[in-house]
Amino acid sequence: MKNILEKKLNQYLKFVYSENNNLSIIFQSNDLLSNIVGEFNSNIKELENITKTNIYTRGNSISVKGSNKENEIIKNAIIFLSDRFLNNGSLEKKDVLSSINEFMIEEKSENKNNVEYIIKTPKKSVIPRSEKQKNYVRALKEKDIVISAGPAGTGKTFLAVAVALSMLLEKKIERIILSRPAVEAGERLGFLPGDMKEKVDPYLRPLYDSLYDLLDFEKIQKKIEIGDIEIAPLAFMRGRTLKNSFAILDEAQNATDTQIKMFLTRIGENSKIVINGDPSQIDLPNKSSSGLVRSKKILGHLKEISTIDFDHLDVVRHPLVSKIVKAYSDDFKRNE
Repeated sequence: MKNILEKKLNQYLKFVYSENNNLSIIFQSNDLLSNIVGEFNSNIKELENITKTNIYTRGNSISVKGSNKENEIIKNAIIFLSDRFLNNGSLEKKDVLSSINEFMIEEKSENKNNVEYIIKTPKKSVIPRSEKQKNYVRALKEKDIVISAGPAGTGKTFLAVAVALSMLLEKKIERIILSRPAVEAGERLGFLPGDMKEKVDPYLRPLYDSLYDLLDFEKIQKKIEIGDIEIAPLAFMRGRTLKNSFAILDEAQNATDTQIKMFLTRIGENSKIVINGDPSQIDLPNKSSSGLVRSKKILGHLKEISTIDFDHLDVVRHPLVSKIVKAYSDDFKRNE
């Protein structure tokens, strides 16, 4: 895939190697160069910090002074970022981080069919960054029920919402249903001010954020108004049958056994159900009452159900997030 991208970008980029192992990347487009470099060289500084290399900008080129491996890492990052900018018209900080992800850097030769994992949405193409994320995306497309557990930042919710939205736009389903326990334990909403929407919206905000990252605000609002997208607390799922739907339960570590069983048994014809959660962030008064881990044990043997366990290596946010997650995980294991 790297070679395909490199050929695709020939008209925009030229790579020149010198005898002392320096790499110069010459840009044919000033607009592309300015976005790759970032405001006040912020993107270049981020690449330097992550890879521990020295990168210099001069005129219409970027120079890298490092080992052959370091030069290749930066080259692949620039190719990735250039393709992302040309496709989306903009770059975000997380794109810079993603460009250095091991999956994008090493591009193992056996991964020739990576294109099948790309999720295309109107605002951007979403690409899984690790092998587990690829397995997760495959499961989301192929299985009726997917249960995933892992730390924050591993893409559980975002990838599920991306797959659901792509299926909705391709008319493979008629409705997306996004849900989570509205309050950590018991879903007691009465004391909150406002109408029901105002009561539950703060708890569902991360789901809105994922949607707005993939489709224009106005289009999302329209689909919510006509019922193509429904965002509701878990308590509202009881007694329903979901047909031609893609239903996602987020923050499932704060749902009890009974609640998860209730949600899973809502599945109807031509529907998918996804359950995501982080077992390390259980907010229930009785942590042992969380149904997430138990549901994986009970249902993992069913061929129609896929279970995915993410860890700190799959975190795609700031590199420090992965270190924080690992530090807490190691401390928990020491004190068990």
